[in-house]
Amino acid sequence: MDRVILRSDLNCYYASVEMMLHPELRGKAVAVCGSTEDRHGIVLAKSELAKRAGVKTGMVNHEARQLCRDLVCVPPNMDQYKKYSMLVRAIYHRYTDLVEPYGMDECWLDVTGSQRLFGSGEQIAEDIRGTVKQELGLTVSIGVSFCKVLAKLGSDLKKPDAITVLNETGWKERVWPLPVSELFFCGRAVTKKLIERNVLTIGRLAQVDVDRLVQWFGVIGTMLWANANGLDTARVMNKEYVSPIKSIGHGITAYADLTSDEQTWKIMLEL
Repeated sequence: MDRVILRSDLNCYYASVEMMLHPELRGKAVAVCGSTEDRHGIVLAKSELAKRAGVKTGMVNHEARQLCRDLVCVPPNMDQYKKYSMLVRAIYHRYTDLVEPYGMDECWLDVTGSQRLFGSGEQIAEDIRGTVKQELGLTVSIGVSFCKVLAKLGSDLKKPDAITVLNETGWKERVWPLPVSELFFCGRAVTKKLIERNVLTIGRLAQVDVDRLVQWFGVIGTMLWANANGLDTARVMNKEYVSPIKSIGHGITAYADLTSDEQTWKIMLEL
């Protein structure tokens, strides 16, 4: 049986949870923001209305307010976000045990074998979308495809509260004209290098000789070529899987600007 992979993405997750828990926020431009007083004052998430006004994740609070005068800033409530993330995953597990989280608000689901019980991948996606909305008051956008990379791309193509199917027969017409930046693992640095080499679309990336990509990017070049050609074979791992630790990071946000070598050295020692 051909693989059927879903990628489910909770729309504007933090902001959506806040609006669900606080009905008075509905219909308003909402941003979940860190505290301005201790310099954590950046936008962590924004509602659709705030997004349309130009508010972006990572933007400083006062910049967001300049773009959207009616913006309502609320503090984060991580316990609630974790709670509803687990509740949504419980819904996913009604359909398959192959559920691989990617952050708090996104998951891949392998529903290949589930079709015998619940219908096609598109029907399962529609059932999940309706159930999440009815039981939790949240919305999801779901990509349906034959591999993880294209399911991820599909979940990003149409938002909010939508389903996008990229099947094996017609995905190239939909995907190849898109900018390379839309492809999973094409971050800013990779995208910049590709654009410098006149590789502007996913289709153009797919046509570049794989050896050339390896020269440019090393081993990641092979992965980029495979992803652009729909040849991703990565598995969706089950709920018991624990990914190996590949790196460890430590960060800190200073309460005030660092203006001397001594202050900077203390922060470095802490890190």
